[in-house]
Amino acid sequence: MEFTAHEVKELVQKNYLLAVEVDTLQGYDEFNYKITDASGRKFILKITGEEKRYSFLDAQLRILDHLTVSPVAWKFQQILRNKNRQELTPVFKNGKQYYLRILTWLDGECWAQVRQKTKELYTGLGSFLGKTDESMQDFEHDALHRHYVWDISTAMDANRFLHCIPDHEKRRLAGYFLLAFETEVVPVLATLRHACIHNDANDYNVLVKDGEVSGLIDLGDMVYTALVNNVAIACTYAMLNTPDPLQAATWVIQGYHAAFPLTEQETDLIYYLIAARLCISVTQSAWQASLGSDNGHHFVTEQHAWQLLDQLIKINPIKAADTFRKACGMTPLINANEDYAPLLQERKTFVGKNLSISYRQPLKIVKGALQYLYDDKGGTFIDCVNNVSHVGHCHPVVVKAMQRQIATLNTNTRYLNDHLVEFAKALHRTLPSRLSVCYFTNSGSEANDLAIRMSRHFTGRKDVIVLDHAYHGTSTVAIEMSPYKFDGKGGFGQMPYVHKADSPDLYRGPFGYNDPRAGEKYAESVQSILTQNKGKVAAFICETLLGVGGQIPLPDNYLKAVYSHVREAGGVCIADEVQVGFGRVGEKFWGFELQGVEPDIVVLGKPIGNGHPLAAVVVTQEIADAFNNGMEYFNTFGGNPVSMATGRVVLDVIQSEGMQQHALETGNFLMEGLRGLMDKHPVISDVRGHGLFVGAEMVKDRTTKEPAVDEINRVVEKMKERGFLLSTDGPLYNVLKIKPPLVFSRDNAAEMVRCLDEVLSTL
Repeated sequence: MEFTAHEVKELVQKNYLLAVEVDTLQGYDEFNYKITDASGRKFILKITGEEKRYSFLDAQLRILDHLTVSPVAWKFQQILRNKNRQELTPVFKNGKQYYLRILTWLDGECWAQVRQKTKELYTGLGSFLGKTDESMQDFEHDALHRHYVWDISTAMDANRFLHCIPDHEKRRLAGYFLLAFETEVVPVLATLRHACIHNDANDYNVLVKDGEVSGLIDLGDMVYTALVNNVAIACTYAMLNTPDPLQAATWVIQGYHAAFPLTEQETDLIYYLIAARLCISVTQSAWQASLGSDNGHHFVTEQHAWQLLDQLIKINPIKAADTFRKACGMTPLINANEDYAPLLQERKTFVGKNLSISYRQPLKIVKGALQYLYDDKGGTFIDCVNNVSHVGHCHPVVVKAMQRQIATLNTNTRYLNDHLVEFAKALHRTLPSRLSVCYFTNSGSEANDLAIRMSRHFTGRKDVIVLDHAYHGTSTVAIEMSPYKFDGKGGFGQMPYVHKADSPDLYRGPFGYNDPRAGEKYAESVQSILTQNKGKVAAFICETLLGVGGQIPLPDNYLKAVYSHVREAGGVCIADEVQVGFGRVGEKFWGFELQGVEPDIVVLGKPIGNGHPLAAVVVTQEIADAFNNGMEYFNTFGGNPVSMATGRVVLDVIQSEGMQQHALETGNFLMEGLRGLMDKHPVISDVRGHGLFVGAEMVKDRTTKEPAVDEINRVVEKMKERGFLLSTDGPLYNVLKIKPPLVFSRDNAAEMVRCLDEVLSTL
């Protein structure tokens, strides 16, 4: 219960013999008042409840005593003793005891209110904190050895409140940085220098006057912890709402190091400590909001903290550490002139030479963070093409589930395990009811191989129909089914039992976008093959959106017509969802649903494990029964508990975080932007796709449709220079392939379109 201004006035007059005027100030967990005596002197009066232990209040007083002989003494408040020469005055209200104390007033405005902040102000802040920490390094008090929510070293506790963040993107962002803290900081935390620190040099506690730091107030967050946390906290709040947060932090660190040298290890951790402090802040705000708090102090930093977390994930942590090191005169981490010649040579020596590398200047990627990739030179890249990391690189929920399971058990399917059945059931719930039996493998290639094998068992036939330019994997059978490979350089040609149907390409094929019956007409190519090979065809297989074939959505009614022809001929219909499924297309969860069909076999891969080697074949009971012919099916790794736990959590994340709807909305926004570029740049001749499965075809001439191969290669390289990783696809290698992780945001899409506009303008 708050004390009224009149009550405060009486308490001061009684205990301090001062006649004062009282103004109530906002407080976080104490009652704060500004008091002014008859001579105009100003003070801060604080009333603290019993929930703050007396020993902790004593620690605050002792630190002020300790600092009176330090170089920064005048920037800290002093205690005003009462008429009995006591520093703390016990007071009572409604049967409860409180402690009253009066501190001297420090002039200055809050850091947050300073409009013009100079380099000197930032370095001055760092220098002041460095001198403070140097003065406090020999200070000890038992009350400061406490477990405290605002101590960065306890940041892992913030995981308890992640569920209070309603926004999926924000919750994922905070979760990622807490995972990074656990990975990078926790293992070395005990080895860092420890001391009693102020622990809250935030933008409302730091005072500025005449362009210099004039004071630091509020000792209520003091704690014994890692020493570097103090400068990390100062950096955090100095970075808020700044155009170049990395520069702001660098200046603070530079000033601190000059006054009280950091170690290289401490300097390298500051990026993660800043992120952890922000995570504590936003999770505390979310928790308080969930409790219905209307205390403005609980939310004062929330908006800017989220903005800074978003800025921070775009900063390569190696670049941050390298920048901080250079500011301190330490050995740099990045050698910009170092090339990869030795690594490339070793790769050629010990790894197959036909393992290709992207880009003229190869990238050495060392870390992933949701839709971002970091290289060893300090570069940050938005991943616009890695559809394997479906829910984002190092998604915190997925990583945690994998870690828990691999620390518990990993074996094979010869033993009973709940994960196998639970994941199979979860997959089944997303599919048509007749697709009810699951087989698990390690890759899409292996799954496609198994799907063909099963179709041959079921039909007693061998022949397979594929689409021209299709690609279904790297196994022997998958290569035999992939014209992209067997017709290409080094290919062994088409097997007699593999038949190529025309690719249903509405841009380059004979039946275009304006033909309402294009789907049925392209299906006639399959019907013709079935007629010519009557009684021989076991299966028709195709991707439900064509990937390597050119990022091509199938024409309306195409699969409906094809499946009808195949089934009439006694064949099996296989949907290859390896690149397409799990909500990527936005409108539906599976690509085949866009066509209004139900396949007999579905092949799943790539996104199913978010990069973990996992794939699946899901079939009807009838096909499964035929496959159960006496020969055991056993896959050493397929269906192992770690893979099953991983697959299940990826599926949960897709559904719980609304990623399918996000793919729809973000994909539509992206394609709208790309189509806008078509009006400005004739080199883009077609934009197509669904959700975040997008292709943009590039030509030299829209009439002749001559592929713009050199141009698209230059575009890919130039976009890489701007921080966007793209690739090319299609039979003519002139289709810009855009299949990012589903966490790819609307802002990412807008920035990508803007940069692509710039690049196309230079062609």
